[in-house]
Amino acid sequence: MFSKGNLAVICWLWRSMRKLFLLLSLLLSHAAHLEGKKDNQFIWKPGPWGRCTGDCGPGGVQSRALWCFHLEGWTGHLSNCDESNRPPKERSCFRVCDWHSDLFQWEVSDWHHCVLVPSNLGQARPRTAECVTAQHGLQHRAVRCIQKLNRTVVVNEICEHFAPQPPTEQACLIPCPRDCVVSEFSQWSECSRGCQRQLQHRIRAAISPPLYGGSQCPNLTESRACDTPMSCPLGEEEYTFSLKVGPWSKCRLPHLKEISLSGRTVLDFSSDSKERVTFRHQSYKPHHHPKPWDLEIGYQTRQVWCTRSDGRNAVLSLCMQDSFPLTVQSCIMPKDCETTEWSSWSPCSKTCRSESLSPGFRSRSRKVKHVAIGGGKECPELLEKEACIVEELLQPCHRYSWRTSEWKECQVSLLLEQQDPRWHVTGPVCGGGIQTRDVYCAQSIPASTIQKAKEVSRPVKKTLCLGPAPSASQLCNIPCSTDCIVSSWSDWGLCIHENCRDPQGRKGFRMRRRHVLMESTGSAGHCPHLVESIPCEDPMCYRWLVSEGICIPDHGKCGLGHRVLKAICQNDQGEDVSGSLCPASPPPERMACEIPCRMDCVLSEWTEWSSCSQSCSNKNSDGKQTRSRTILALAGEGGKPCPPSQALQEYRSCNDHSCMQLYWETLPWGPCSEDTLVTALNATIGWNGEATCGVGIQTRRVFCVKSHVGQVMTKRCPDSTRPETVRPCLLPCKKDCIVTAFSEWTPCPRSCQPGNATVKQSRYRIIIQEAANGGQECPDTLFEERECEDISLCPMYRWKPQKWSPCILVPESVRQGIMGSSEPCGKGVQTRVVSCISDDNQSAEVMECLKQTNGMPPLVQECAVPCRDDCTFTVWSRFTPCSANCETSRSRRRQLTGKSRKKEKCQDSDLYPLIETELCPCDVFISQPYGNWSDCILPEGRREPQRGFRIQGDGKECGKGVRFRAIACSDKNGRPVDPSHCSSSGYIQEECVIPCPFDCKLSDWSSWGSCSSSCGIGVRIRSKWLKEKPYNGGRPCPRLDLKNQVHEAVPCYSECNQYSWVVEHWSPCKIHNELRSLRCGGGTQSRKIRCMNAADGEGGAVDNSLCNQDEIPPETQSCSLLCPSECVMSEWGPWSKCPQSCDPHSMQRRTRHLLRPPLNSRTCAEDSQVRPCLLNENCFQFQYNLTEWSTCQLSENATCGQGVRTRLLSCVRSDGKPVGVDQCEQRNLEKPQKVSIHCLVKCVVNCQLSGWTAWTECSKTCGHGGRMSRTRFIIMPTQGEGRPCPTELTQQKTCPVTPCYSWVLGNWSTCKLEGGDCGEGFQIRSLSCVVHNGSVSDLAISVDDALCGEMPFQDSILKQPCSVPCPGDCHLTEWSEWSTCELTCINGRSFETMGRQSRSRTFIVQSFENQDSCPQQVLETRPCTGGKCYHYTWKASLWNNNERTVWCQRSDGINVTGGCSPQARPAAIRQCNPACRKPFSYCTQGGVCGCEKGYIEIMRSNGFLDYCMKVPGSDDKKADAKNLAGKNRPVNSKIHDIFKGWSLQPLDPDGRVKIWVYGVSGGGFLIMIFLVFTSYLLCKKPKPHQSTPPQQKPLTLAYDGDLDM
Repeated sequence: MFSKGNLAVICWLWRSMRKLFLLLSLLLSHAAHLEGKKDNQFIWKPGPWGRCTGDCGPGGVQSRALWCFHLEGWTGHLSNCDESNRPPKERSCFRVCDWHSDLFQWEVSDWHHCVLVPSNLGQARPRTAECVTAQHGLQHRAVRCIQKLNRTVVVNEICEHFAPQPPTEQACLIPCPRDCVVSEFSQWSECSRGCQRQLQHRIRAAISPPLYGGSQCPNLTESRACDTPMSCPLGEEEYTFSLKVGPWSKCRLPHLKEISLSGRTVLDFSSDSKERVTFRHQSYKPHHHPKPWDLEIGYQTRQVWCTRSDGRNAVLSLCMQDSFPLTVQSCIMPKDCETTEWSSWSPCSKTCRSESLSPGFRSRSRKVKHVAIGGGKECPELLEKEACIVEELLQPCHRYSWRTSEWKECQVSLLLEQQDPRWHVTGPVCGGGIQTRDVYCAQSIPASTIQKAKEVSRPVKKTLCLGPAPSASQLCNIPCSTDCIVSSWSDWGLCIHENCRDPQGRKGFRMRRRHVLMESTGSAGHCPHLVESIPCEDPMCYRWLVSEGICIPDHGKCGLGHRVLKAICQNDQGEDVSGSLCPASPPPERMACEIPCRMDCVLSEWTEWSSCSQSCSNKNSDGKQTRSRTILALAGEGGKPCPPSQALQEYRSCNDHSCMQLYWETLPWGPCSEDTLVTALNATIGWNGEATCGVGIQTRRVFCVKSHVGQVMTKRCPDSTRPETVRPCLLPCKKDCIVTAFSEWTPCPRSCQPGNATVKQSRYRIIIQEAANGGQECPDTLFEERECEDISLCPMYRWKPQKWSPCILVPESVRQGIMGSSEPCGKGVQTRVVSCISDDNQSAEVMECLKQTNGMPPLVQECAVPCRDDCTFTVWSRFTPCSANCETSRSRRRQLTGKSRKKEKCQDSDLYPLIETELCPCDVFISQPYGNWSDCILPEGRREPQRGFRIQGDGKECGKGVRFRAIACSDKNGRPVDPSHCSSSGYIQEECVIPCPFDCKLSDWSSWGSCSSSCGIGVRIRSKWLKEKPYNGGRPCPRLDLKNQVHEAVPCYSECNQYSWVVEHWSPCKIHNELRSLRCGGGTQSRKIRCMNAADGEGGAVDNSLCNQDEIPPETQSCSLLCPSECVMSEWGPWSKCPQSCDPHSMQRRTRHLLRPPLNSRTCAEDSQVRPCLLNENCFQFQYNLTEWSTCQLSENATCGQGVRTRLLSCVRSDGKPVGVDQCEQRNLEKPQKVSIHCLVKCVVNCQLSGWTAWTECSKTCGHGGRMSRTRFIIMPTQGEGRPCPTELTQQKTCPVTPCYSWVLGNWSTCKLEGGDCGEGFQIRSLSCVVHNGSVSDLAISVDDALCGEMPFQDSILKQPCSVPCPGDCHLTEWSEWSTCELTCINGRSFETMGRQSRSRTFIVQSFENQDSCPQQVLETRPCTGGKCYHYTWKASLWNNNERTVWCQRSDGINVTGGCSPQARPAAIRQCNPACRKPFSYCTQGGVCGCEKGYIEIMRSNGFLDYCMKVPGSDDKKADAKNLAGKNRPVNSKIHDIFKGWSLQPLDPDGRVKIWVYGVSGGGFLIMIFLVFTSYLLCKKPKPHQSTPPQQKPLTLAYDGDLDM
């Protein structure tokens, strides 16, 4: 136990230790951190790169995360890692966008050859016998992502964005190894008769080369000694001798001592001096070239010896001939081509850093100092290129993107001209059109460097921009303007002051108004005036409106009385106002009246005044109104009598104003302009948020117009209704013209130009924004051109050859030392100097001439100095002149000179012709059409398309044109000549017609029909009818009805009160009672009715059919005239109004009052009536009715684009009857908002094509088959039902057939040995100029060499060494014929598309002594087409003494060596082991010993033959069949071959008993048991209840068993 003090000490110690421990741990961790940092225990580990983001193309950026890892695996703070080794966190990348699919693609190479799959040990498997048909292999190919334009390689990730990477390897089959296949040997060559030792040979040819590791070809030659009956006696062998010439030695120079100072040559055989002397051309002077080429002439020798037919050498005298072969001749010392040193490397072609991985290139060159001479080494490559690596310090490459100008104004006429070429502007056009813009390529400006001011990049070549270009045209729309739709006029108002607030004078105006039903649209939309006024007198702005009460008697029940009058003051709008405003004092409150007494005449109340007969007064008539009252009851005796009939009617004049109305007319608003008065307003008000452009004013003219007269003074129209003349407006912002900077000048050619042609360079700029609203105008110059300065003309260089030197022979001393001849004659060499000069004969470098010509003229040629025995001739004379006749020929001659005339050999005209004849040139030419007719080509259209945009109307697309057919022109001898000899153009031309497409043509719209309803909503119809059907691909017709018409219907609305029935007053009641004494009672009365147009100011009647026939008022009605004693009641008053809901529980009431009491006390009729409010009977509800939207209506001048769809508003009663809209308005019903909306009619656009490009160059420079073409492009595809684009956008025509001139090599001559019988020589071939029609064939005809131009100077193609074998030499044969084309096949199916065929050369040994010097046999293979699959099978002959012939045969029946599988080869010899030595035994085909016919084999237990035992009665046929079948010796019979395998052999070759022997024994034993059992059953006594078994079956079995025995 601790005390409390100790415990406190311990706690204090613990706290102190804990703080100390914490501090120590912090220090340790910090030390560890410093130590780890010091020892570099932390490393950077980056994460994977993220997705490429940013702009499309090489401007993308991708990033990745970075971690700082300790070596032990835990992460630390980033500051722990070394900052200098920090990997990059971001890198630029190529961001792939969808449109890049048009720029990049996978490029795959062809599959490489199939190679065997390596085994586990990494080695190819050896050829084994297991291969039956083919072996498994792999083949690879190169796959890379390339840019289509320049085919440069880029990273694969770009193409993987669009398509997965194609596989780079695939499994394949390699056919089994195939050995070389050779044909059968030929027959042995014949041996000549003689006693000397001879060889005979036979040869064979290679048919198929070894493939897939097969064995090489065997020897193609076999030789053997001839069988000579006896050898020749010594020294009497028969040999032939041949003079053999060896090859010429290399050219060498004679030693200096061999040439004497006098020019004669002496051979010095003792000197080893290496000094050389140079024979130089005498006329080769230094001023032609600063460093003349040294042409050194030396000599070369060859050996000549005599060979014997057995291959041995013999004495030269045995081969001596008349002329000994030349053994020494002059030659040119070979000199290699000399070039200058390499120039320095050119700068790298890549001058900036791009994101594509393609490297740049640099090159260097060297020049030829002089060409190879005398077989020296030819010139090496003169230009060398290599890739160069782009330095990281280079600036990034500029990036380019497509830019566009603003859209130009919409052109409606383009579409209208398309639809009707005869269309012309007749008014303002609107609707759908086409607008264009310029598309150009410009350098992209990085966002960080864009200036605040608008910067426009200069245009560059369009090829620099990648991706599809933006569209240069689009459909557009010019809104059509529509006028206002207004209501009909209201009634004329009362005469009021012009300004009721300040009434002045006694003149005022009466007015009528109308309101806008549909506002105008567009800038040209117009609204008519809405107010008309008429001047009047005594105007009153306020009037008293008096209403009368019923007549109240003053005393009693009848007689005089009074009416109470109620007066209300109203303004001109009909609104109640204070009575103080009315000018006069109010009318009296009472008015006297009279109530009839019992016997008085009773009259009705006055009717309302009728409508005015005219709306205005003219000179002939005034307006009138009438009212009337009728007699209700007659007066009795003593009563007050009825007034006369004239007193029952009253008349008053109305509408006495003039018919000339006055109204304000306005002109359209003017443009928005600045005004100083609104400057302060601009500072404070932002008009629609665009205060920057300011607020201006618009003005218009307003003038007063009098109908039917015209403009009158302004003061005659009421000023209160004067329209505004000034209104504020938004000032349109000024738009200055914006143009791009000028493009760079097109580069002037850096290289020189041929001739004196002027080369121009140009530049251009593009209008980005047109000037508008007074902005700065565009410059006039958009294209500039100037001539290139300092263009050097290409100097023309040519070879200038000097004269040939005299013929230089071998030095005389050399010739004498070798040949022993001293006559200076024979073959030699002559040289000349060829220099390169310019046009002004100035010396130039060889390289300049080599660039402009095919080669250099020969510097050396062979020559000959005639010897004494040679034939000499004069120079050829000129050709004789030709006559005009084409059949003639011309000739030239030469003559023998000197002693040649007497020499016999020179007289041979075949060897030495003295006359040459050739046909004269003929100017008769024959033309023959060639090729097909071209397309029909129309004449060129206009070349100035509007603003760079061409439509089909700009050029002819149909009509008359010309088609062409080329002609081939030849001379009389069939040689092709230039077609200009036969036709100026080289074509036959004929007219042709391209049928024009005709669109469906309809008539114009008819005028709108009248509205189908006279009140409310109806339908108006207009129509078009077919005028012309479409054909030749024209635009189809819309859907037509049976009458070939197309209709358009729109809703219409008729004012319901436009035509109304007007009734006159009823006539007096005519009593039916015939008794004249009685003038009261029932009767009839009539009235006149007429239909009137409310809009007609004259009030004239119209046809009754225009008014609603359902509402026609009655013309007659029954009436009654009350008698004096009867009670008289007034007419019924109007029914009270029903509630708007037409509640049937609510009642409707009307009343009447007593006019005269009855004479007696009889009660009068009721004075009030009630009835329920029943819907559609006496109560009606009303609602607005909307039609469906109409079709899209366009302006008259528009064919497509923006239009208006309308719907009409009407008021309909609940019983379906249309009523005036005022009925709905009075009830304050909610009115629908929109009655018109904008709509769009799609424009039908024909296919828009560009103009034709220029004709391309001919695809062939000469001859047949050349074609020229031109193309056009689709600018805007077809829209809607427009004419489709043509399928053919390319036209072609055959080029004129010009003759082809070519140098053609002739066949090699026979080997020339120059005097020898065999050995080494040379063969030559000629180079001739031929004319042909594009293919050098048998039809090529030789012509003058000048037509082919410069000859290619290459001696190596005209001369080659050859050899002629001597008798006894071992030599190669000629090439065998090419074998048939054979494919490599597996199981009869082709393994490859190209086959191969072979040929071979083998050697022939003529002497055993020379067989060691034989050359190797040669095999050549070439690919071929049209090959076949062949298979090879072993064939064998019949056995003959256990031998047969086995051979391989191809499926086409050719016997070959090779091709068949060696493992499957059948045996050719039959051998038994051990050998068959027993008597009467022989070796069978199965390889075992058997016995001859008539003997049976007795076998040992080990299966071998023990001995042969003679079969008793071996002549018996049965014994032959059972025991000796197949034991006879094989004969050459196919039947025997078929049945020879059927012999009974109970033992195997190893001596064991065969299985079938046990089977037969077991079967026989069972049959015996069965027979015994059956016999027992047959012999047993049968029981009564058992049936006898059938007997056929055991008998049959017994028989069968016997047969088997």
